[in-house]
Amino acid sequence: MMRKLVIFDLDGTLLYTLDDLMQSVNFTLDLFGYETRTLEEISSFVGNGVQHLLRLTLPENISEEEFNLCFACFKDHYSKHCCEKTRPYDGIIEVLNVLKNRGIKVGIVSNKFQSAAEEVCEHYFEGLYDAVMGESEVCRRKPSPDGINMMCEKFGVEKDEAIFFGDSEVDVKTGDNAGVYCVSVLWGYRDREFLSRNGAKLFISNPLDIVDMIN
Repeated sequence: MMRKLVIFDLDGTLLYTLDDLMQSVNFTLDLFGYETRTLEEISSFVGNGVQHLLRLTLPENISEEEFNLCFACFKDHYSKHCCEKTRPYDGIIEVLNVLKNRGIKVGIVSNKFQSAAEEVCEHYFEGLYDAVMGESEVCRRKPSPDGINMMCEKFGVEKDEAIFFGDSEVDVKTGDNAGVYCVSVLWGYRDREFLSRNGAKLFISNPLDIVDMIN
């Protein structure tokens, strides 16, 4: 069936974001006197939103009050520096242009908080997407199906007319929860073996393969 709506995860699927995330995490950790983290550690922690990311980087016995202070610091720093080293993966801009020219709706569902997701998408993909859903009071973070459900409702698209691309086990579960076909991309933050163990069944290794899958 011809796809009318293509939905993308953001971090690790459309954008390489680890360097900017690490910078904001380590700025926060250093400010509060904690040991900083490596890029490999940050990569293994992402996927469940920035609040979860920060919790994994901080000591388990930290008080909720101090965590909230750290999280506020992280959010402020990341909002100011989220577009310094972040970049689209090779081929992504070309794919988005093809989808736009074919009249296919493009939605982005991210576990970034809504304001950060909007800022990043507008900076890198202005005019190349139709809607972005980040975590908010009305949209729970993935693996909740909220973002995908809201996208389908917004554009009047049935679930079998949509397809979802993501790079993590969270995205696989999100697709299952929403009842939408999920394709796992292999240029992101998880490898094929890990994704297979977590339920992924279909993989692509080149962004340009996306174009072949929407017909």
